[in-house]
Amino acid sequence: MGYTGNYGKIEIADIFRKYGLEYCSIYKLPFDHIKVMKAIASCRTAALGGHIDECDECGHISISYNSCRNRHCPKCQFLAKEKWLIKRSEDLLPILYFHLVFTIPSELNRITLQNRKVLYNILFKATSETILELCRDKKHLGAETGIIAVLHTWGQNLMEHPHLHCIVPGGGLKKEIDEWRSCKKDFFIHVKILSKVFRGKFLDFLKKVYKKKELTLKGEIADLSEIKNWLQLLDKLYSKNWVVYAKKPFGGPIQVLKYLGRYTHRVAISNSRIVSIDNGMVNFRWKDYRDESRKKIMKVTANEFIRRFLLHVLPPGFCKIRYYGIFSNRSRKEKLDKCKKILNVKAIKRRTTTKESEDWKQLLFDITGYDVRICKHCGSGHMHQKKILYPETAPPGNRRTQIII
Repeated sequence: MGYTGNYGKIEIADIFRKYGLEYCSIYKLPFDHIKVMKAIASCRTAALGGHIDECDECGHISISYNSCRNRHCPKCQFLAKEKWLIKRSEDLLPILYFHLVFTIPSELNRITLQNRKVLYNILFKATSETILELCRDKKHLGAETGIIAVLHTWGQNLMEHPHLHCIVPGGGLKKEIDEWRSCKKDFFIHVKILSKVFRGKFLDFLKKVYKKKELTLKGEIADLSEIKNWLQLLDKLYSKNWVVYAKKPFGGPIQVLKYLGRYTHRVAISNSRIVSIDNGMVNFRWKDYRDESRKKIMKVTANEFIRRFLLHVLPPGFCKIRYYGIFSNRSRKEKLDKCKKILNVKAIKRRTTTKESEDWKQLLFDITGYDVRICKHCGSGHMHQKKILYPETAPPGNRRTQIII
């Protein structure tokens, strides 16, 4: 009997628990991939420990298991996203915001897979410099703008598709005279201009790392180590129109926050898209943008599904959300305070927080109206921690076998 269900009844964790051991026995995986699989498979199970709570009125007992908190886990992003949005709400200005998407051509996908950290960093650098330099140009804006950039590496079919989502204010700070300069209504910078500058900068950075021999070129792309083949690839990339997409501008900071929440803490695929797993096959929902965005069901082997999911595990310590210009971490407070003063924005009172164990419960209640502190059985009593459940000890053996719980 296979697993079937709708909207969250089947989880990626089920796939890892059912087929992960076989996958690890076939393929040699880097430790960070094994770590992600183990974390997702163990999330909210006895393997990670938890606690027992008891109601102070009816005596009802509740067992809660700990979350893995891995950034690739589809179950662990909700509160992390909400906490991030609360912090960002203090930075947003009462102006128009634009959503720009910068995508690299598919010809670079194989190179990117072998050089994820290098190519992702180039993508951030080329994109941010393109936007900031064009905005400083008097022909376009003549001021310093800001960028919140979020890396996504996947398409709807779970294949590699590296691109950056950028939220950019419709204006910038003219530092010399302390003036806020707005761009034209409903218009930022033409995407053709953004595309050409982005392409030039990205390929310039790429040529530099190639010249320094900082790229790994093995297997099916080993021939690119020969300069003749490398130059042919560059010619092809220069001749292409690179995709930069500008969406309709937002009306203000509230709309920006709602929209950002859909992108910042998203993982490659959510549990709600898994339809069934049975006989070594996984069925999941996807949207085919090449066919008028029709919703379809894709069927792949469990091993292929795991392979595709692991394509999007980020390098350890890699920062997938970055800030530039007036949003830059180094000078955010100084520059945004100046912008708020110019725009007559009242200071937002920061949310006061208690210790983390209580703060997430209050935050969950504020967002959803569901209070985990109230007994579900009697509806009036309060739940108090009675006992801590320590994580289960992993069985001895090769670390590759320990993703299964």
